[in-house]
Amino acid sequence: MPPLTQILAHARDAPPSCGRVHVIGVDGRSGAGKTSLAHQVATAWSAPVVSMDEIYPGWDGLAEGAAILLSHVLIPLSRGRNVAVPTWDWVRDAPGAPRRLEVGDRLVVEGCGSTVGPAADLIGTLVWLDGHESVRRERAIVRDGEVFAAHWDMWAQQEARLFGADRTRERADLVLRV
Repeated sequence: MPPLTQILAHARDAPPSCGRVHVIGVDGRSGAGKTSLAHQVATAWSAPVVSMDEIYPGWDGLAEGAAILLSHVLIPLSRGRNVAVPTWDWVRDAPGAPRRLEVGDRLVVEGCGSTVGPAADLIGTLVWLDGHESVRRERAIVRDGEVFAAHWDMWAQQEARLFGADRTRERADLVLRV
């Protein structure tokens, strides 16, 4: 069964997870295909997407990005509040302007760390994407250029610490390779 079909089938059978909102979280290591798959899911599901790439506070902010998603997006949504997604201006290496998020009853969150820690309790369908490191690295460099190449090792170490401590892959509802 194609990944999109598996995800939508799981989401169809899962109750709302974040107040009245059902959240699908697409997580995994860099270059696994999270962004592409999340946008396919969002289109098929008629849902907005929050990408961790817009939230991380710089190259050493993976764990902090996960906490920001929880405190500024998921918890307010679970309480029926309006959400302004904090953003990071990667060019200035400083906080950017918040982005107002219009959410009906569905949301897709994607990116490294989008389903870790307490955030997992507010995600109804937790998806983990796997991929071989060499393939992931190549995809990431093609996507982000040499800027990411200079930070790959540091970022990979942050991923290993965060996902290892959290056991994210083991807790996933679906483990997919795309």
